[in-house]
Amino acid sequence: MDESTLEEELRNFGLDIHDVDDVDPVELSYITAYPGDEVNHMEMGKALNAFLDMAREDDWEPTRVEATVLRFEDEVMNTWYAKTEWFEGLLEYRLSETEFSTRVLETLDEDL
Repeated sequence: MDESTLEEELRNFGLDIHDVDDVDPVELSYITAYPGDEVNHMEMGKALNAFLDMAREDDWEPTRVEATVLRFEDEVMNTWYAKTEWFEGLLEYRLSETEFSTRVLETLDEDL
Protein backbone atom coordinates (compact mmCIF):
# COMPACT_ATOMS: atom_id res chain seq x y z
CA MET A 1 0.00 0.00 0.00
CA ASP A 2 1.39 3.38 -0.92
CA GLU A 3 1.42 6.39 1.37
CA SER A 4 -1.45 8.23 -0.32
CA THR A 5 -3.72 5.18 -0.03
CA LEU A 6 -2.73 4.70 3.61
CA GLU A 7 -3.40 8.37 4.32
CA GLU A 8 -6.80 8.14 2.60
CA GLU A 9 -7.76 5.07 4.66
CA LEU A 10 -6.79 6.83 7.90
CA ARG A 11 -8.74 9.94 6.88
CA ASN A 12 -11.77 7.72 6.20
CA PHE A 13 -11.64 6.80 9.89
CA GLY A 14 -11.93 10.47 10.82
CA LEU A 15 -8.29 11.34 11.46
CA ASP A 16 -6.73 14.66 10.44
CA ILE A 17 -3.50 13.27 9.01
CA HIS A 18 -0.52 15.59 9.09
CA ASP A 19 1.99 13.13 7.66
CA VAL A 20 2.39 9.38 7.16
CA ASP A 21 5.37 7.36 5.96
CA ASP A 22 4.63 3.77 4.99
CA VAL A 23 7.96 2.30 5.99
CA ASP A 24 8.92 -0.07 8.77
CA PRO A 25 7.92 1.34 11.15
CA VAL A 26 4.94 3.30 9.84
CA GLU A 27 5.41 6.85 11.06
CA LEU A 28 2.14 8.64 11.52
CA SER A 29 1.37 12.13 12.75
CA TYR A 30 -2.13 13.50 13.11
CA ILE A 31 -3.72 16.65 14.44
CA THR A 32 -6.09 15.81 17.25
CA ALA A 33 -9.66 17.00 17.29
CA TYR A 34 -9.35 17.05 21.11
CA PRO A 35 -6.44 19.40 22.02
CA GLY A 36 -6.95 19.17 25.80
CA ASP A 37 -4.45 17.93 28.37
CA GLU A 38 -4.56 14.24 27.44
CA VAL A 39 -4.64 12.26 24.23
CA ASN A 40 -8.14 11.14 23.30
CA HIS A 41 -8.17 7.35 23.57
CA MET A 42 -11.10 6.97 21.17
CA GLU A 43 -9.12 8.85 18.54
CA MET A 44 -6.18 6.50 19.08
CA GLY A 45 -8.64 3.65 18.63
CA LYS A 46 -9.77 5.06 15.28
CA ALA A 47 -6.18 4.94 14.02
CA LEU A 48 -5.61 1.43 15.34
CA ASN A 49 -8.91 0.19 13.92
CA ALA A 50 -7.98 1.61 10.52
CA PHE A 51 -4.76 -0.42 10.52
CA LEU A 52 -6.54 -3.53 11.80
CA ASP A 53 -9.25 -3.27 9.14
CA MET A 54 -6.63 -2.86 6.42
CA ALA A 55 -4.76 -5.91 7.75
CA ARG A 56 -7.96 -7.98 7.84
CA GLU A 57 -8.58 -7.05 4.20
CA ASP A 58 -4.96 -7.93 3.28
CA ASP A 59 -4.33 -4.31 2.30
CA TRP A 60 -1.65 -3.78 4.95
CA GLU A 61 1.01 -6.07 6.37
CA PRO A 62 1.17 -5.48 10.15
CA THR A 63 4.27 -3.62 11.20
CA ARG A 64 5.17 -1.30 14.06
CA VAL A 65 3.24 1.98 14.04
CA GLU A 66 4.75 5.04 15.70
CA ALA A 67 2.28 7.87 16.11
CA THR A 68 2.77 11.50 17.03
CA VAL A 69 -0.32 13.33 18.22
CA LEU A 70 -0.23 17.01 17.37
CA ARG A 71 -2.23 19.59 19.33
CA PHE A 72 -1.70 21.98 16.43
CA GLU A 73 0.30 21.58 13.26
CA ASP A 74 3.51 22.60 15.02
CA GLU A 75 2.90 21.45 18.62
CA VAL A 76 3.47 17.86 19.73
CA MET A 77 0.92 16.71 22.30
CA ASN A 78 2.13 13.14 22.85
CA THR A 79 3.39 9.99 21.16
CA TRP A 80 2.33 6.35 21.21
CA TYR A 81 3.19 3.17 19.36
CA ALA A 82 1.91 -0.30 18.60
CA LYS A 83 4.28 -3.20 18.00
CA THR A 84 4.00 -5.59 15.07
CA GLU A 85 3.51 -8.56 17.37
CA TRP A 86 0.59 -6.83 19.12
CA PHE A 87 -1.25 -6.41 15.80
CA GLU A 88 -0.47 -10.02 14.90
CA GLY A 89 -1.55 -11.24 18.33
CA LEU A 90 -4.91 -9.51 18.09
CA LEU A 91 -5.51 -10.62 14.49
CA GLU A 92 -4.62 -14.22 15.39
CA TYR A 93 -6.77 -14.19 18.57
CA ARG A 94 -3.78 -14.56 20.89
CA LEU A 95 -4.47 -11.13 22.42
CA SER A 96 -7.83 -9.74 23.46
CA GLU A 97 -8.88 -6.28 22.34
CA THR A 98 -8.49 -5.15 25.97
CA GLU A 99 -4.91 -6.48 26.18
CA PHE A 100 -4.05 -4.85 22.86
CA SER A 101 -5.53 -1.50 23.90
CA THR A 102 -3.86 -1.60 27.31
CA ARG A 103 -0.44 -2.23 25.77
CA VAL A 104 -0.83 0.68 23.36
CA LEU A 105 -2.15 3.04 26.05
CA GLU A 106 0.87 2.21 28.20
CA THR A 107 3.15 3.58 25.47
CA LEU A 108 1.84 7.14 25.81
CA ASP A 109 4.82 9.31 26.72
CA GLU A 110 4.04 10.82 30.11
CA ASP A 111 6.97 13.24 29.86
CA LEU A 112 5.58 15.35 27.05
